[in-house]
Amino acid sequence: MTEDSLPDQARTDRLVRMGQSPRDLREALRKSVWIVIWLVFLSSPVHDLVSGDHTTPAVVAGWVGLAGFVAIYLTLVFRNMGKASAGTLSVALMILTLGALATVLCLTLGPPWLGLFVYVSVACGTAFPLRVSYWTIPLTAVVMLLVGLHGGEEDARNLVLLVVLIGYAMTGVRQLVRTTVELRRARATVAQLAANEERLRLARDLHDLLGHSLSLITLKSELAGRMLPDHPDKAAQQVADIEQVSRQALVDVREAVTGYRRPRLAGELAGAQVALTAAGVVADLPAEPDLHDVSAESESALAWTVREAVTNVVRHSGARRCTVELVRRQTLDGAVLELSVEDDGSGGSAGGTPGNGLTGLTERLEKEAGSLEAGRTRRGFRLVARVPLTGDRAPVGPADDTVGSGA
Repeated sequence: MTEDSLPDQARTDRLVRMGQSPRDLREALRKSVWIVIWLVFLSSPVHDLVSGDHTTPAVVAGWVGLAGFVAIYLTLVFRNMGKASAGTLSVALMILTLGALATVLCLTLGPPWLGLFVYVSVACGTAFPLRVSYWTIPLTAVVMLLVGLHGGEEDARNLVLLVVLIGYAMTGVRQLVRTTVELRRARATVAQLAANEERLRLARDLHDLLGHSLSLITLKSELAGRMLPDHPDKAAQQVADIEQVSRQALVDVREAVTGYRRPRLAGELAGAQVALTAAGVVADLPAEPDLHDVSAESESALAWTVREAVTNVVRHSGARRCTVELVRRQTLDGAVLELSVEDDGSGGSAGGTPGNGLTGLTERLEKEAGSLEAGRTRRGFRLVARVPLTGDRAPVGPADDTVGSGA
């Protein structure tokens, strides 16, 4: 499964990471494309400058003004996209400078330069706080209409809706980027808290397991040392007690380590969600499994079942959808917890022979008095695992009725 997931991980690494700083020059260039591509509205000013309709000083001044305008615009967008604390005095001055440049260039060089107000609107939606963006965006449209009265009223009317819509759209994009950043930070915080909690649990369990035993071993060792010259028989008894305590402590540690290593169903379901999503498979999994009356060994067997089944779906099935269900059923043998993994692919063992994975799962489940069924369906492949519930009581028959109740 690890080898098959490498191509998916490589594709993920090649994607543009929303809300994160670029890791290298290549990613910075890819991120820049998403912003630079919107400079398409500068085609009209550029065409106006190269058309030869203006004097040489006017053309030079136009190129200088356009270069300054683009530099300020890109600086604003790159520095403030997705940030919560936008709207400082420097940002306000930069946006005012953008508006002033757009107004002067439009009044001096003509209506083809009205498209600059689109970028002023985008800057307002990107850098200002939302409460400020909501009124500066329509204000930009009004200024453009007033400037358009100077020979480009029709062009201004055609652009007014675009200026307003793109400005408000950028406020939504900024909120999306900021939410993505906050979500990523929250996930990192949750992971760190979970790791801290696990370390605390490990420390607490080790103290409970070994604290008393090691203290007892130390005490008995001191007693044996004092008894050894005059009472060797009593010292030998203390040594025997030390051996018994140490052996019990070793057993307790091994049981604790086994519990730490035992897979949990909730963790395997979370891992299955990640694996299926990375493989492009639509996953439908239960959020919180109900494990009441399920023994730890049975939960471990179900966790191994989820891991093996999802691995087969990702590696062999070619499925587009995978559904995992966890339900309680009443059977003739008693109440059971049933886990089913169904996909719409072409999975299964070649030649109809169970593979080593399914054979191992069958042995695990049979050890816990459970069962495993796997086979093709009309829509794909389905695997069903069942384990008994510990809270279930077997029905009492006449031969087992020790109190004569006739039940």
